[in-house]
Amino acid sequence: MANCRRLFGLSMQVVSQVWKCQRASALTSKRTITGSCIDPSLGLTDEQRQIQQLAADFARNEMFPNMATWDREETFPVDTLRKAAELGFGAIYCQEKYGGTGLSRLDASIIFEALAQGCCSTTAYISIHNMCAWMIDEFGNEEQKKRWIPQLASMGCLASYCLTEPGSGSDAASLTTSARKDGDSYVLNGSKSFISGAGATDVYLVMCRTGEAGPRGISCILVEKNTPGLSFGKKEKKVGWNTHPARVVSFDDCRVPKANLLSVEGQGFNIAMRGLNGGRINIASCSLGAAQASLEQACDHLKVRKQFGSALASFQYLQFRVAEMATQLVASRLLVRQAAMALQANLPEAVALCSMAKLFVTEECFQVCNDAMQMFGGYGYLKDYPVQQYVRDTRVHCILEGTNEMMRMLVSRDILRDR
Repeated sequence: MANCRRLFGLSMQVVSQVWKCQRASALTSKRTITGSCIDPSLGLTDEQRQIQQLAADFARNEMFPNMATWDREETFPVDTLRKAAELGFGAIYCQEKYGGTGLSRLDASIIFEALAQGCCSTTAYISIHNMCAWMIDEFGNEEQKKRWIPQLASMGCLASYCLTEPGSGSDAASLTTSARKDGDSYVLNGSKSFISGAGATDVYLVMCRTGEAGPRGISCILVEKNTPGLSFGKKEKKVGWNTHPARVVSFDDCRVPKANLLSVEGQGFNIAMRGLNGGRINIASCSLGAAQASLEQACDHLKVRKQFGSALASFQYLQFRVAEMATQLVASRLLVRQAAMALQANLPEAVALCSMAKLFVTEECFQVCNDAMQMFGGYGYLKDYPVQQYVRDTRVHCILEGTNEMMRMLVSRDILRDR
């Protein structure tokens, strides 16, 4: 219970403020379904239920009422991110001695699922930020941890993960952004694409080539904002994920101290891939939250919308589809939680389970969101209804953190390899 007490103790004032917020509409204030087969608290410990409720209350009061506005105006809600950080959500699975919350991967999944019901896009950025914080916590030296983790935990400092390049997406080992030694510095040249938070964040974890071709020549270097030679492209216009910017990040003789190297040269690809294992669970958890919210809202709609003199909920086809959606959701949740526990325990099958979870959950939960939108009929296509936003925000989950085609390759490789 120590972690939970710390989580609540550090955030007592913020929790009080959240609970005193003016109640929103009935949909906003509606609590997550409990006592049913889709209750996300099933199987959790008392401590995990408390953490889940804290995240769910924050999502309901601080995120959901603003979700549509943030999406429409393409707002990066930094103030809300920092409120979330005050609850312990800025460095969830980083060590407490450096300022992290010290929770498990499963705890993090529970938090991201709950937050995503309030705004899937914003939660996705929080999950990326947490992945970056963990990389420093896991691979940084003592000085780097003491310097960066407290700032990341408070989200006074925001982080971006820089792996993908215009010419190397799934083939990450072929990246060409270079970092050559020059005295006490590295000089970076190249560019990264589709970088979440770019231009609005404070530190960039950059995978760059310091050595030979292939994965062994890649290193990870921290680049701070305002470093000469660091620049950003135009803000991309995206289908979803509109609550945080995405830009090209460019390096033109960008000089950073050698002290900004994370771990040692040649470890960048390993750092990136290990980070992505957790990132895949995180993004799948965001899909879970969006699917949970979409299904709940669709069920509410089916009970009140009438056609041919009867509520839609009385139509057997829609009853069967709800049952199928619920099964997709619960099966997805169980797979995510199994993968999270495997990663926490560093089991040999963790990579395949993380890949399997990301593959299955992002596709199944996107389908749940899409089917929920169909149940709304023409109303579902209006931006007055949040279900369309969950559809748009979850579609990209099948593409990022490694495409689902790559996930199929990783899972099959694990099954078919000689043992």
